[in-house]
Amino acid sequence: MAVKLKSEDELRVMREAGKIVGQTLARIREMIRPGLNVLEIEEFVKDEFKRVGVTSPFLHYSPAPKYPPYPSNICISVNDQLVHGIPRSRVLKEGDLVSLDLGATHKGYVGDAAITVGVGNISPEAQRLMKVTEDALEAGIKVARTGRHLNDIRGAIEDTIRPSGFSIVRGYGGHGVGRDMHEEPHIENVRQRFRGMPLRHGLVLALEPMVNIGGPDVEEGSDGWTVSTKDGSLCCHFEHTIAIREGREAEILTLP
Repeated sequence: MAVKLKSEDELRVMREAGKIVGQTLARIREMIRPGLNVLEIEEFVKDEFKRVGVTSPFLHYSPAPKYPPYPSNICISVNDQLVHGIPRSRVLKEGDLVSLDLGATHKGYVGDAAITVGVGNISPEAQRLMKVTEDALEAGIKVARTGRHLNDIRGAIEDTIRPSGFSIVRGYGGHGVGRDMHEEPHIENVRQRFRGMPLRHGLVLALEPMVNIGGPDVEEGSDGWTVSTKDGSLCCHFEHTIAIREGREAEILTLP
């Protein structure tokens, strides 16, 4: 599939989609507390998207025949669950880490972002995990500008994580975004052998550093979706959709 650069009109719509995602995640962050059932988050997203007139690109999504259609509007992953967690009846406890991955389709275009939130008081190590992962996202965004290449983003993310001693998840990462939730290019969170494509004006990317406290290995659960760390260690995930802009820093499209 060819990389699709976006026009100014398309970027305007994607900015609107991204703002809805950012605002919804901000409201969910305020909801997170010990005693909250994660199904309440799913219901909130369902009601909020109906209110603002958007749909979820996650609901009924299936990238390949081996995947059952995804049954929810948001991915909610707790503690050792890295990504694609299906919301089920689960009450959050003090010290949990909750990763919230949300997309919205608005006028045919997708905004996609993720945050990880601590429930109540979390351990110092969990706090450090969140900071390292979010710092890695910020580092990737900072170098994402014309004149650079895809490997500059990958390297900035890797260089931020490596000194921490945490593990970078392999096989998962960022991607292009547009009319489809997943477009080319795929963006690993580690350097590759080649520089990769040049970053051009109108390129829209979702950057997604994913970090484990323990080993790097993950596995897919029996539901066909939920990805968890093999050693049961805590993990973290942050994501923003960004647009490459000529001669200046990337524009973050999924801010509240």
